[in-house]
Amino acid sequence: MWEDMKGVIAMVLVQFMFAGMFILFKITANDGMSLKVLVAYRLIFATLFMLPLALIFQRDKRPKFTWRLLLLSFVSGFLGGAIPNILYLPGLVLTSATFTTAASIINPLITLVLGLLFRMETLRLKTNEGRAKLVGTLLGAGGAFVLVFYKGFEIHIWSTHIDLLKSSNAGESHAQATTNHHLSVLGVLMVLGSNVSFSLWLLLQAKVGKEFGGLHWNTTLMNGVGSLVCVIVALCSDHEWKQWRLGWDINLLTTFYSGVVVSGLVVPLMAWCAERKGPLFVTVFSPLRLVIVALVGSFALEEPLHLGCIIGAVIMVGGVYLVVWCKMKETKSDSTTSDHIETKKNMKEVDIGNMSAVNNKNIP
Repeated sequence: MWEDMKGVIAMVLVQFMFAGMFILFKITANDGMSLKVLVAYRLIFATLFMLPLALIFQRDKRPKFTWRLLLLSFVSGFLGGAIPNILYLPGLVLTSATFTTAASIINPLITLVLGLLFRMETLRLKTNEGRAKLVGTLLGAGGAFVLVFYKGFEIHIWSTHIDLLKSSNAGESHAQATTNHHLSVLGVLMVLGSNVSFSLWLLLQAKVGKEFGGLHWNTTLMNGVGSLVCVIVALCSDHEWKQWRLGWDINLLTTFYSGVVVSGLVVPLMAWCAERKGPLFVTVFSPLRLVIVALVGSFALEEPLHLGCIIGAVIMVGGVYLVVWCKMKETKSDSTTSDHIETKKNMKEVDIGNMSAVNNKNIP
């Protein structure tokens, strides 16, 4: 039971960490920092943070650097580091902050479909667990859409008079771009492309994650390749030094937090959960991020909280519970079946050994 709860606790913490990064991204975009430079710094910070940890704590798990490992590292870096970051933040600018956050809710559906295509996930619709997995995934996505598209009356929980966005006056036009409600087709495609890339990375981790060595080495290789690609992309578009200069401000805090805490600590947790619980287990917790962001936004950014947010949150939590329950049941069932097959195999070997001993005894 504790082994099952460790995965749940880890993924809940991941959503809190991601929510903190989203709030910081929102403030930093309002401050006018280049998002491409932010992405490059984020992955650089993550690589510099994880490499010493890998060398110190997982020296015995260092992978053998072969051509296959190099190829897998580039694939992992592109799918998990470069592509999601390069597409997500510009997609946020071209659509809206609300849309990009809500779009992460379809990750369970994308992961489930891709997992079925690659035969890495099974629905088992003839069983209660399989039906619960499908219903729970749909509930998670449906609750998110209720949260986004249905407002209802406004609920006043607290009045803190705290609005962190008002503390920054720079990049006003950029902030308007990130908060407008006009959905650009290109922006929608970029956000969806980011989600597909992330789901493919989770499937890759579930399939060949052990070949990257320990979790620290896995994260270091992914962030290293991703930072190389993102630096090249950023240099091609931002030639001015002032865009790359970091001061003691919110921009430095955002790059440090997103690089060290999220890319350096959260990604290993997600890779660990994907390897042990499956990629769908990881993505199904993403609806909780919307709930956390809505509450934090209401508290620190003076964003109104509506009835639709509460209803959507309840539906999403119900969906998460269903999927977690069915995953635990499937894991327990598979373990029991495996033990039963192993027991029968051992009994058969014992019977064959006894028959052989009897036959040898009867030989004069």
